[in-house]
Amino acid sequence: MSSTAFDFVLQTALLLGLAPLVSGCIKNWKAKLQNRRGPPVWQVYRDIGKFLRKDMVVSEHASWVFSYAPYVVFISALLAGLMVPMVSTQAPLSLFGGVLALVGLLALGRFFLALGGLDPASAFGGMGSSREMTIAAIAEPALMLAIFTVALAAGSTDLSHIVQATLGPAWSLLNPRHVLAFAALFIVLLAETGRIPVDNPATHLELTMIHEAMLLEYSGRYLALMEWGASIKQLVLMTLLVNVFFPIGLAADASPAALGLGLLSYLARLSLVAGVVVLVETANAKLRLFRVPDLLSAAFVLASLALFSTFLFQ
Repeated sequence: MSSTAFDFVLQTALLLGLAPLVSGCIKNWKAKLQNRRGPPVWQVYRDIGKFLRKDMVVSEHASWVFSYAPYVVFISALLAGLMVPMVSTQAPLSLFGGVLALVGLLALGRFFLALGGLDPASAFGGMGSSREMTIAAIAEPALMLAIFTVALAAGSTDLSHIVQATLGPAWSLLNPRHVLAFAALFIVLLAETGRIPVDNPATHLELTMIHEAMLLEYSGRYLALMEWGASIKQLVLMTLLVNVFFPIGLAADASPAALGLGLLSYLARLSLVAGVVVLVETANAKLRLFRVPDLLSAAFVLASLALFSTFLFQ
């Protein structure tokens, strides 16, 4: 097996296998901080397996959009993950697009997720889709500006080149523009993955849910793909944070020793970010819906300041 094929298989396996584990760890750690027993870290695997074995119930008002949306959400998240370096500095699909392709794939998955919520003509689905697109209208520009800040310093929009540039001696993590971009991207992570204070993934209250409202009509295999795709998207955004701003220990070649050290470093940094997410969720309450744009606007302002400071203080 060639090196490129091996990287492709390895990263695909990591995306498919590691994404549910990260979601399970966040749920378990959050429960522990709240003095609850909580579900085991492998509970998400059990849930996905259970959904895959169950039959589906499809609304009589649903069209082909409802059936195709889970596959688009899952595949778009997986392809986006293959464009982001995880264990090594080279992403398997880096030649097929950079930052714009990554943001476009994530937007495509969100678009079909919203369409899937609207298609069965459910009142809750339409409400969740409307809220999701409102949040996306502010979160996506902040995501692009935050990544463009680092891309300008690297001289390329290719994520593999960006990660390689951040490993160089000229990179400074405590540079003000990098701190601002990191803060903006972390807020976007909370919004894009539907976490507190933007959304509560554990609630099913009609007046507060956003992401869960779009999934109410899904069941069986479709629900498994939706949940799996959401976990992969969360892992992709966390990987952006840890590998763009903390690229410590990434493998520079495809040797087993380098890949092993790169995997250990990646898992350690990923656990750190997951722990910070748990602390933020535990220490804060969910914002009221009309206050969520204020938080996302703060992320947009932080990302804009980071980008402008790149031009002002070169």
